[in-house]
Amino acid sequence: MKLILNALIKFIVGLALIGVLLFLPAWTFKYMGAWLFIALLFIPMLIMGIVLLIKAPDLLKKRLNGKEKQSAQKGVLALSGLMFPVGFVLSALDFRFGWSHVPLWLVIVASALFLTGYALYAEVMRENAYLSRTVEVQAGQKVISTGLYGIVRHPMYLATLFMFLPLPLILGSYWGLIPFALYPVVIVIRIIDEEKVLTDGLDGYAEYKQKVKYRLIPFIW
Repeated sequence: MKLILNALIKFIVGLALIGVLLFLPAWTFKYMGAWLFIALLFIPMLIMGIVLLIKAPDLLKKRLNGKEKQSAQKGVLALSGLMFPVGFVLSALDFRFGWSHVPLWLVIVASALFLTGYALYAEVMRENAYLSRTVEVQAGQKVISTGLYGIVRHPMYLATLFMFLPLPLILGSYWGLIPFALYPVVIVIRIIDEEKVLTDGLDGYAEYKQKVKYRLIPFIW
């Protein structure tokens, strides 16, 4: 019950916060892009949360814990914590004042990319029971090298690129792409620091890095 309550509170708070960041600066509830994004984000999130609660409650508990211990990662989280609100508010202001117009076909493509990222994210959680929101080495943790982890070392971050980079287009804004352009930089910084922690503390990770060459994007990096 404590886990259910914690998950429910975070779900409701997250929904309310995003609603405020989008609808308040737009100054209307007739913001279809915002409703589309909320549906794309929170409906799969609710389904995934129920599945994790039933099949992998320990993993759900890890995903709800976002308190970082690494000082470098605290800075990364602070940058992300600034980037997302600025991107949401800028996109909503763009809608309100009509600064740019995203065609419907591009909104559909962006939505498809977002859902593709969500599917990749779900697959990563299925493959990796040690998946935590914080950078750490857990007791009994083993290197995962199958499935998506056999293609890139950080498929979860690849999934979030699919989700977050097209997000302003779902909201109908080109201007919102400006703050979200920082997201790949945030991910690169996080990965570099995370790999130091894993190489030093997780048995077999150094060998895994030799086996799987690419961190994030196949044949690129």
